[in-house]
Parts: sequence; structure tokens; C-alpha cells
Amino acid sequence: MLRNRVLPIAVLVTAGALSLAACGTQNTALPTEPAAAEQVSEGLSFLAGTAKANNAQPKTGDWATGSDGTAGTADQNVARKWAQLKASKAGNLDPVVVNGAGLTLYRFDKDTAKPSKSTCNGECAKTWPPVLVTPGSKVFLAGIRKSAVGTVKRDDGTLQLTLGGWPAYRFAKDTKPGDTLGQGVGGTWFGLAPDGQKAQNGQPEETAPPQKPASSAVLFDGKNFSDDEPSQGLAGKGCQNVARPDVTSSVSASGSLKLWSEKDCKGKSLVIDGDVKDLAKLKFDDTISSVFFG
Repeated sequence: MLRNRVLPIAVLVTAGALSLAACGTQNTALPTEPAAAEQVSEGLSFLAGTAKANNAQPKTGDWATGSDGTAGTADQNVARKWAQLKASKAGNLDPVVVNGAGLTLYRFDKDTAKPSKSTCNGECAKTWPPVLVTPGSKVFLAGIRKSAVGTVKRDDGTLQLTLGGWPAYRFAKDTKPGDTLGQGVGGTWFGLAPDGQKAQNGQPEETAPPQKPASSAVLFDGKNFSDDEPSQGLAGKGCQNVARPDVTSSVSASGSLKLWSEKDCKGKSLVIDGDVKDLAKLKFDDTISSVFFG
């Protein structure tokens, strides 16, 4: 009898290719190289930010395709190198989780979350491909609470990612970013919200308990952790100046931190608790010049 279990996740993001200094000294990180070094947990490596921001290898992971140009025929050894979970908008669903290729992810009402159990096998899994990983896979998180992410062992022995305990799937008929053809199918399939609940039209994000202080963050020039514009990484202790100030519209962070409008942690400030997908809603868009990691 197979035993399902959700693996606890603890992400500790450290500096990578950054020259960190004390408060008042300019950070020299390259704008497109986030400080998102990985930590291995139960055979998986978790990193803050998107796959593109973390320089994932092209044509691998969620970007892998097969002979017919689709993810369905991709070499699974290549496709399972990494997976991305990103809070985004697709169709009328906001927020909903998408993968690294921008494809909507779903949950199945016939599965269970406590304990996690996937019941979509065989032909079902061809129509609704599970989001699979293997020991050594990287998992990129943007706008997703790390405490919500886990894994479950499927009946065939493969390892599937879960959110809020619910196994995550794609829909084979979704072929491009923004497609939500799987929403409501059979009255049992629904877009997967960042907390594992069913995504709804304009559903507000669930209020989560406070997180521990962050030690790093990825700052995106575009809102919704957009990969269409540059990003920059920042990490360390205390006050850190931003290499490119006044350009940030969204932040992916491993916990709580304080944003400042001027260098050396001066001027206006804003405390955030983890990821923020649109700083304009907090009246802090294109304002960040320094960050305090507590």
C-alpha cells in the first residue's frame, strides 16, 4: 500500500554572485542575476523567483517540449529537472497558479488534501498531466507561500507537487498562456489558487500568518513577477542598497522585510510579509532604493 506524505518545505535563500556590504554601501548585483541560491530539502531544491530570473536552462523543465512541439511528448528526464509555481492571472481567474511556460495549473475534487492523494491515473493523467518532480529537481516559487507547497507519491511511484495538500495538474487542451479550458470541467476540475483552494473570478488572496524575517529577495521591474522585464537580486543582513533603484513593481521574498524609498534605508518605508505581486496597490511602485533584512 502506497503511503502518501506531504514534504515540509523550508527555503533558505542565500547570496549568489552578489557582493554584499554593510548599510550605506551600494550593492553590486547584476540586474538580471537574482540572489537565489538553493537549499536542498528532501531531495528537491527550492528557489525564490521565476525560472527565467534564476537562469534556468532553456528547453528543460516546464519549457521542455517533444517531437510535436508540446509538453506532452517531452523527455521526462528533461522535463522534471525543474518546475515553477507562480501566482498570476489567466482568463478570468485571478489569482491562479501557472507553471514556467505560463500554463494554468488545476486541482481535482476527487483527490484529497488531508492526507494528500492523487486519484487521476491512467487515461485521466494523459488528459490532466500531473506536475511531476524527482529527487534533485528545482522548484521555483513566485507569489506562492512556501508553507503551502509539498509533494505526494502517486500510485505509479512518481512524485507530484501539491499546493495546500492538493495535487497539481495541467490540462492537455490548454496550449498557450492564459488558457483556462479546464476550469469547471465535469464540475470537478478547477484552477489552482496560490493557497491550494479553487481559483475564482477575481478571488482575493487569503490572508496568511506572518512569516519569519527574510534574508533575500528578488525585485522585478514588472508587476506579477514578470519575466518580460529585468529583475535583480538582493540578500544579506541589515540595510542593503538596490543596484537599480526606483524600478521595482513586484517582490518575491522568503519572509518579511522593510522597503525604503531612499538609499541607506531612509525616506518612506513599507513593511511587506513575503511576496507582493503589485506594489502599485500599496502605493510603492518604482520607489524602492534600499531594503532592510531583519
